[in-house]
Amino acid sequence: MRAGDHTPRAAIVAQKLRRTSATTAPQTSTKRPGLIVAAFGRHFEVRTTDGLLRCHTRGRKNDYACGDEVEVAPAGDGLGVIEALNSRHNLLWRSDAFRQKLIAANSTLLVIVLAPEPGFSGLLVSRCLAAAASENIPALIVLNKADLAASLPTARARLRIFEAIGYPVAEVSALAGALELVPRLANERAILVGQSGMGKSTLVNALVPEAAALTREISSALDSGRHTTTFARLYPRGKGWLIDSPGMQAFGLAHLDANALAAAFVEFRPYLGQCRFRDCRHDAEPGCALRAAVDAGEIAAKRFEHFHLIRDETAAARRANPGW
Repeated sequence: MRAGDHTPRAAIVAQKLRRTSATTAPQTSTKRPGLIVAAFGRHFEVRTTDGLLRCHTRGRKNDYACGDEVEVAPAGDGLGVIEALNSRHNLLWRSDAFRQKLIAANSTLLVIVLAPEPGFSGLLVSRCLAAAASENIPALIVLNKADLAASLPTARARLRIFEAIGYPVAEVSALAGALELVPRLANERAILVGQSGMGKSTLVNALVPEAAALTREISSALDSGRHTTTFARLYPRGKGWLIDSPGMQAFGLAHLDANALAAAFVEFRPYLGQCRFRDCRHDAEPGCALRAAVDAGEIAAKRFEHFHLIRDETAAARRANPGW
C-alpha cells in the first residue's frame, strides 16, 4: 500500500471510517452532489450533473472510497474539491498495523473472482468474506476460467467449504462472455476483488463492454492514464454499478478485534457465547463451543484454521499499534 493510504494514528482512522457523514467546509451555493467513480491517492474522479470532475480533498484528508456519495465544489477546468461525505451504507476496507486502504463504499454485493489456474488462496477468500460479513455485505464467489477442465475439479473441491456455509459459487468463462452472471448482477452495486491472474479485468470487459472505452475516455479527459489499472474504478451498469479493484495478494483485518472477527465467520455465529468461559480464546480451553463444533464436523477445520491465522495476525498488528 502507498504512504498516502494511511494516517499517523490508527485510532483516528477508525473513528473517521465509522462516522456516517462528515463536512469539511461550510455550505456554499456552489456545492453539488457527486459519486466517486475512481480513487487514486488523495485524488478522485467524481461524476456530477455537470460532468466528470477530477477532485482533491482538503489538506491530507483521505477517507473516501469508490462508490462514496459526496458534495463537491467545482474549481474550474474540470477540477473540483470534495467538501463533504454523505451517509454511507457500508465500507469495504483492509488494514494492517499502521495503514488502511479503502476499497469501496455503498456496495450491495462483494464478488470474489477466482480461477483454477493459477491456484487461488483459500485463506484470502476467508479474509474477503470476513471483511464483507463485518459490514453486512452479501458475497458471491465466481470461479472464472471454467473452461480449464483439467484443473476445475480441484478448484471445485476447495470451494466446498464456502458453499457449505451458504456462499454461492458461480462458474463462468469470461472469454465466453460470462452470461451466467448477468442476472445475478442485475441492479447490484457490486465490487469485484481477487488475486492477480484470476481474469478479473477480462470479466469486467465481458460484463461492461464499454468499460475499456470508458477508461480511455476518462483517462484522456483527466490526464490520468497511468491510474487506469492500478486503482478502483466504477462503471455504471443498469440501475447499479460494477467496481473493478486492483489485484491483491493480502487483505489485512487489523480493524477487527477477536470478537468481531469471530462474528464475521458466519458459521461461528450459532456457537458464540456458548463456551464455558466468557473469555474463551477458542484454542484448547475446555468447554469451547467452537472447538466442539469443529470436532463434530459442524465447522470446517480449514475455516477454523483460517480464523486462528487471521486472529493471531490482527492481534500482532494491534500490539504493534495499540491505537487500534
